[in-house]
Amino acid sequence: MKKIATLFAAIATTLSLYAEGYQVNSLSARQNGMGHTGTALKLGAESMFFNPAGMGFMNKKIDFNGSFTAIFATAKATNPEGEEFKADNPASTPLSFNLGFSVYDNLKVGVSFYTPYGSNINWTNDWDGALLNQKVKLSTYTVQPTASWRILPNLSVGAGLMITWGKVDLNKGLISPTTLDYMLAQQGVQQRFGDIVPASVNLKGTADVALGYNVGVLYDINDQWSLGLNYRSKMMMKVAAGTATVSYANDLAKYILEEKVGLINEADFRAEMPCVSVLNFGVSYKPIKSLTLAADFQLSFWKQYQDLNIDFLSEKLQGFNQHILKDYKNSMTYHLGAQWAATNRLDLRAGLMIDTAPMHQDCYNPETPGMTKIEPSVGLSFRPVKNFAIDFSMLYVAGLGRDNATCTYEDLLLKAAGSPNYVKEFTADYKVNAACPAIGVSFWF
Repeated sequence: MKKIATLFAAIATTLSLYAEGYQVNSLSARQNGMGHTGTALKLGAESMFFNPAGMGFMNKKIDFNGSFTAIFATAKATNPEGEEFKADNPASTPLSFNLGFSVYDNLKVGVSFYTPYGSNINWTNDWDGALLNQKVKLSTYTVQPTASWRILPNLSVGAGLMITWGKVDLNKGLISPTTLDYMLAQQGVQQRFGDIVPASVNLKGTADVALGYNVGVLYDINDQWSLGLNYRSKMMMKVAAGTATVSYANDLAKYILEEKVGLINEADFRAEMPCVSVLNFGVSYKPIKSLTLAADFQLSFWKQYQDLNIDFLSEKLQGFNQHILKDYKNSMTYHLGAQWAATNRLDLRAGLMIDTAPMHQDCYNPETPGMTKIEPSVGLSFRPVKNFAIDFSMLYVAGLGRDNATCTYEDLLLKAAGSPNYVKEFTADYKVNAACPAIGVSFWF
């Protein structure tokens, strides 16, 4: 039973995927070109995400837009010996759809669908940090019915109900090949695993539906200046009954280890973690009719994620529930953007985001290669026919790097064997970059 408890402690930290900086800031092909600004802009139906109050200024009877972004990310980790590991990441695909209606001149309603959190990362099975993370796929989905009311000609308020659910599918190593080789040698066994991780675990779960709210206000000071304020509430994502499955590198690994870790196949887990609240303040300025400048200041309350609690459904495992300290800090994202109406059919855009990370240097897991990122962008919208537009943008993510980032973990076999040196530390230098092309369409009546 102690061996099983140790195993659960080792895998529990991987469930923090739901809330370690996986916030998506690429939910609009149009606004990606402006640094993903929007809190103080009148974007029609698309304002339902950025600031629901902005939809109150919509001058169309029906407004629809949809966006699709492909994130091609590269992550690299270099260990203290200089060996480099590169993640083999599939593309992540954030998307959003927004449909708004005019009920009265000053009352608008609509519904939006978007993916507020999500990521794909694959470090491969046998890299140096496999006991912390091998690969992960995280996705969350939100449907948001929204209403917006322009209570004065220059003042609007709006609110939306966020209905969110999600899925997580991840793999991590259970047993260090170095440790297993050492223990086999102690028993006179000549077989060696080398760099092959002997056993891994897959954790898969679906989060129950969580509810939150998205509220905002937008105020036109005059024809040139506008101010916006938007708040998206915290939501608790709860996995009520996740499942764990063990896989082995070969038959020998299964023969040696199944007695120690086989019972995990019968273990269901329950966990909860937050999609944290976000506060946005925005300002927009039109120095001339054809030019719009915008700035957003986004505060993400990651400090709400202080610990991760894992509870096991089996009565015989109740004594092994996990309570893991995370100790995140709040982080800021700064958005700048510009749009120039070059012709009646063509708008050109440019933008910049500066995104800071919430995790501390000494609690840094490769499942979340977070660091301060500089993100320039460009974009355009072209209207080939009346009431229809095609949006393109390209956003590039340049991570500033994270050197000597560390994470401690427990070596399962050493702890089960009673070794006092079972707590290990993984240290690496990390680099991250990504190219994020996006395409969208809009039409209105």
